[in-house]
Amino acid sequence: MPTSREPSRSPAIAAESTYTPPRLDDRTIAITGCTSGTGRVTAMTCGTSGARILMLNRPSTRADDALAELRDAGVDATAVPCDLQSFDSVREAAELLAQYCPSGLDVLCNNAGVMGLPDAATVDGCDVQMQTNHLSHFLLTSLAWPLLVAAAEERGEARVVNQTSGARHGKPLDAAYLGANGGNLGGDGFPGFGKWRRYQQSKLANLMFTYALHDRIPSTGPAAKVMSLCAHPGPTDSGLQAKTTAAGGTQLIDRLILWRTLRVAHPVEVGAEGILRASCDDDARSGEFYGPPGRGQPGPAELLPAERNPDSERLLWETSLATTGISDFFRA
Repeated sequence: MPTSREPSRSPAIAAESTYTPPRLDDRTIAITGCTSGTGRVTAMTCGTSGARILMLNRPSTRADDALAELRDAGVDATAVPCDLQSFDSVREAAELLAQYCPSGLDVLCNNAGVMGLPDAATVDGCDVQMQTNHLSHFLLTSLAWPLLVAAAEERGEARVVNQTSGARHGKPLDAAYLGANGGNLGGDGFPGFGKWRRYQQSKLANLMFTYALHDRIPSTGPAAKVMSLCAHPGPTDSGLQAKTTAAGGTQLIDRLILWRTLRVAHPVEVGAEGILRASCDDDARSGEFYGPPGRGQPGPAELLPAERNPDSERLLWETSLATTGISDFFRA
């Protein structure tokens, strides 16, 4: 994908970061959840490396500030209103992407996420964590698929990059979490494990989606040049922990999990290395997974072994299609 290996270091990248992307001129990258955290670092890094950035966020002052920051740094950035807790909003955002990407979309970076939220339903009836973290990204990827194929045909490749988490470890996927069961999944009372199980399921879904999509990408024509990749940030001080606390995450289990993460967390600039490598490295391949190798430990991103589970991948694909109302993912 990149046009050269000329280094371009973003002013948003602190000294702790070891990643320098190649030049990304003439590329368009759409990033969800880039008002803060790894999304904001990714937007600035890719933008100051020459990419055109489409910022998919809920309208807010924070979204306005993030857009202004990129433009002040000389980045060609555009705001695309998108509320991942509403499938209708995702569909509207996809229509805007089609208008903004007449020559295709080179990278769709499914980065946005919420963590440790109470058992609540979205307007579509889904769990708020699962819809924000996975289901709406599944729908967005399907709707943006023609744009990705167009970019692959025009410039030789395109990418879907999903952001998972170390929290993915645990029980296999359960269809109940992927369906329209928001507010009925329970577990918010003492000791409060329910919200973290729902988070675990949503982050596992991100990785299973990556593999499921990789296996189903058409093997011929321009679509065969679209890649599906995944990353995880490791324990990162991204600001997500404070949002969990503000949303009521004050039980003992909440405080222990957040304390454990922040005690070993590396800066957000380092946490963004995995998603940047998946989005930018010119030697990346479909199906690959980038992140710190240690479970629950910080460190620079590297290529990780695959974590395949055919049963979970099949369950995720079939249930996500049904919940989002998609009859054919590649012709949504």
